[in-house]
Amino acid sequence: MKTTKISILLLLPILFIACGQQAEQREKTPTLVQVEQVSVQTIAGDGMTYVGTVEENSATIVSFTGMGTLQHVAVSEGQSVSRGQLIAVMDDAQARNMLAAAEAQSRMAEDAIVRYKLLHDEGSMTEAQWVEVESKVDQARSQLAIAKKNLADTRLEAPVSGIVGKRYLAAGETALPSQPVVSILDISTVKVKIAVPEREMKNITPATPTSISVEAIGREFQGGRIEKGVQADAMTHTYDVRIRVENKGMELLPGMVAKVRVNSQGVKNEKCTIPLTAVQKRAEGTMFVWTVAADGTAHRTTVTVGETVGNSVEILSGLNEGDRVVTAGYQKLSEGTKTRIK
Repeated sequence: MKTTKISILLLLPILFIACGQQAEQREKTPTLVQVEQVSVQTIAGDGMTYVGTVEENSATIVSFTGMGTLQHVAVSEGQSVSRGQLIAVMDDAQARNMLAAAEAQSRMAEDAIVRYKLLHDEGSMTEAQWVEVESKVDQARSQLAIAKKNLADTRLEAPVSGIVGKRYLAAGETALPSQPVVSILDISTVKVKIAVPEREMKNITPATPTSISVEAIGREFQGGRIEKGVQADAMTHTYDVRIRVENKGMELLPGMVAKVRVNSQGVKNEKCTIPLTAVQKRAEGTMFVWTVAADGTAHRTTVTVGETVGNSVEILSGLNEGDRVVTAGYQKLSEGTKTRIK
């Protein structure tokens, strides 16, 4: 019996070592995966289509320089206005009272300097006293100019010509300094803004021909010069592109949806697509795929996706031609896992 116990005790370390070696061997066993190599497809096309929105050429916010109660707003939204046209009138009772007081003070000062000048010329005043009289006259004139300006500022006039886009205040409301009363839009020429993926930016130049269709008014327009943005959206990796459009009939209004056809004939578009099932989503919302490095290890690679075509999805950024993307077996992967390609 004692011999049996001794034999068991001697065998236990051997069993533990064997189990450890088997576990280590299992850990080192590469995970079997199926991959697809990324390739960029070059597609010859006669142009690209985008959905955009109409924007005004410029917008001017019109506001008072002082505070007061609005008596009357002379314009309405959508109305055409000319430079210098009356926009709104503020209660001017206080401004008129201040002007009357300043005028009275100015008259007194002007009358006083005439009388004191005689004394100064006769030598009955010191030079210091004369300088003090002149200073009071200058102050009165300055106060009068300020009072006239304050009264004039109770009338708000259009600084530019255009269309009233939005009216922010109505009669009876209190206007604060620099608070918007109305906005005036220049829509004689408008801009149609579209978002262009970074991969397609090289196909667009300032002179690329474009055709623009606006369903709201049932018309098509030829686009003019193109302005290309230089800062990409951090999430979508697209750039803002604005196309100038002549708007002689004032039919195009800000906010209208437009379909833009970029007529880049002869331009070849490069597209990278992978199986839709290979793309996964993190908790914070970003997309990623599993890629296999040259040493066979698996890594999470963040990607930006584009359009879905059938069972495939376009990859806008994150992958390069030749990368190996895991399409099957990724459920068992973690960062740095050794893989064996099926």
